[in-house]
Parts: sequence; structure tokens; C-alpha cells
Amino acid sequence: MDPTDFTLWALFARATFTVKLVMLLLFVASIWGWAIIVQKHIVFRAAKRAASRFDRMFWSGEPLDGLYADLADKPRTAPERIFVSGMTEWHRSHRDDGAMIPGATARIDRSMDVAIAREADRLNTGLPFLATVGSTAPFIGLFGTVWGIMNAFAHIDPSRPILETVTPHIAEALVATAIGLLAAIPAVMAYNGLIGRLRGLQIQLDEFGTDYLNILRRHFFS
Repeated sequence: MDPTDFTLWALFARATFTVKLVMLLLFVASIWGWAIIVQKHIVFRAAKRAASRFDRMFWSGEPLDGLYADLADKPRTAPERIFVSGMTEWHRSHRDDGAMIPGATARIDRSMDVAIAREADRLNTGLPFLATVGSTAPFIGLFGTVWGIMNAFAHIDPSRPILETVTPHIAEALVATAIGLLAAIPAVMAYNGLIGRLRGLQIQLDEFGTDYLNILRRHFFS
């Protein structure tokens, strides 16, 4: 192979096994990260639409028991699952004589809090990986670079110009850092943006839970 070939493939092919392993690891992490970014964008957009759609249903004036009967067997979205969780606990809180058991409000509140936390965990899936890639990829790439530079100095030939023997190996080593940055920068930017959207969705779910519990208190516990 021509040692002056500085194409990416040539640099990869000439790299040592350790540097190649670092490059492949970073490349896979980058592809996986982009898959998570696209998937979370779709999921968050669908969650936003689902929340808006359920808000219209919830505030349409339809009796809560009727809405619960329609959704109890097949809640498909986060607001629906939270609503069903609260209504299920409300039905369980009735005694045989129709009166409410003591502490029913706290039980319903706790049931919805658990449902909201479960939905938040579901939405958060994949984001820790983006944070990990964003924080570690540059250092992994730097490790590959350091290893490659060590290899470059090990190949110094006193009988040939130093630049001729060292430059190709240093170029190979620097590719690892470049790939690390290419993996880390989108991951960090996407993570920050997705975390902001996640917090917005959590706030929306919390506000729905609060409004829902207030309605139950006014109509069923007063």
C-alpha cells in the first residue's frame, strides 16, 4: 500500500489493531447514538400529539366513568395509562356500602405518581447512552490517538527522514480523535435537546395528574 495514501480507508487499514478497535467502537457508538436520536425524536413527537389528543378527550365534558370504560382495557398512550391508573385505584377505594375508604385520595395520588414515573422512565430510555457517548467518546478517541502516536515513534527509521516514517502513523492516530468528536458532538447536542423536551412532557403529565386529582376531589370527595 502506498504510504502516502491519506484516504480514510487507507488510514484505517494501516492502523494498529488497537487503533482499529477504537475506531470501530466509536463508529458503532455513533451509529447507535444516531438511531436513538431519530427514535426519540419520533417517540417524543408522538407523545406530544397523544397528550394533546387526550386533553381534548378529557376536557370534552364526557363523564369520567364513560371515558374510563372506553380506555380501561387498552390504554395506549401515557396520559391514558395515567388516567386509567387513577380511575382503577378510585374504583378499588370504594367499600361494599359505596363509601370511600380512609386515605383514598392519597392512594389515588400515589397510584398516579407511580404511573407518571413509569412513563418518564419509558421516555428516558436511551438518553443515558447518549450522555455516555457524549462524555466518553472524546477520551476513547484520545486513547486511540495516544496509542497510535506511540506506535509512530516505535516505527522511526534512522536511515529515513523522520517525517516520512512518522507522519502516516500520526495521521492514522488522529483519525481516532476525529471519530470520537464526530460521535460525541451530536450526542451531547441531542441529549441536551431531548432532556429539555422530556422535562416538558413530564411537566405536562404532572399537571394533568394534578388537574385530574382535583376533579376527583371536587366531585367525589366533597
